[in-house]
Amino acid sequence: MATHDRTIQDGAPAIRARGLRKSFDEITAVDGLELEVRAGEIFGLVGPDGAGKTTTLRMLCGILDPSGGEAEVAGIDVIRHPEAVKPLIGYMPQRFSLYGDLTVGENLRFFANIYRVSKADRLAREQTLLDASRMAPFRDRLAQHLSGGMKQKLALACTLIHTPSVLFLDEPTTGVDPVSRRDFWKILYTLVKEGVTLVVSTPYMDEAERCNRVALMAKGRVLLCDTPDALRTRMRGDMLEILAEPQRRVRDLLAALPAVQNVQVFGDRLHIRVADAARDEAAVAAALHVPEVTVTSIRRVVPSLEDVFISIVSEDA
Repeated sequence: MATHDRTIQDGAPAIRARGLRKSFDEITAVDGLELEVRAGEIFGLVGPDGAGKTTTLRMLCGILDPSGGEAEVAGIDVIRHPEAVKPLIGYMPQRFSLYGDLTVGENLRFFANIYRVSKADRLAREQTLLDASRMAPFRDRLAQHLSGGMKQKLALACTLIHTPSVLFLDEPTTGVDPVSRRDFWKILYTLVKEGVTLVVSTPYMDEAERCNRVALMAKGRVLLCDTPDALRTRMRGDMLEILAEPQRRVRDLLAALPAVQNVQVFGDRLHIRVADAARDEAAVAAALHVPEVTVTSIRRVVPSLEDVFISIVSEDA
């Protein structure tokens, strides 16, 4: 473990942003962002491409200078002292720069040297990370010969080699197979138990469900921030799930109904938002009672985070 102090004062937020802005010429990527992340929690940033997630993470890491506003990480003013915060954090970008011509162990040693981790601490930390990621048998394999999921786990291990207190992960499991995604999250849960604060941007709503709190972002702003369960209660109206064929015809029929506020495809099912399920379900069933449509089921369901996000974004548009 490195020698610098990583203590976050009791009760103090691990991350605080006030009015944080970033513009690129005429484009505003982050627009007056307000954010507070508690120490020791998993905090999710969820939003479409262009929502400002990556720009936000890069400003909080001291990599990108903001156009305005304030930001603190682990009690340090990131804008005034960007270099001071870097030993305290880990940042895993979407494309982590592993060295393909180095082995797994050599990559870990390289990043340990960058952070000036002592040899004794590095050896212990390296073994712990390799065991946790189930990468120990591949210590001598070249990074370029690893699978996509194994590369991501190695990238995470390299990010953790200096034992950061705050970890920023930018869509870390995009394109990773389900087994590696599960292993990845097991490691993250272990880190939280050790007191690490995690900020994860993700396009996967099932991963957002794993977070203690989630910020829904669009157009560089946080639209809502709360626990996944609390966010689901913020959606106006009710959600009906429709299983019927042919799906495209069913979707067109539902979209034409005045009672239906939104239609979204979820695999072989459709989710529709209505004002009142008890009142509107009969109208939905009647609209689908046509010769060319076969309805298997219509039922009210608890809205998913994706339902909530689509609802909030459509109201904000």
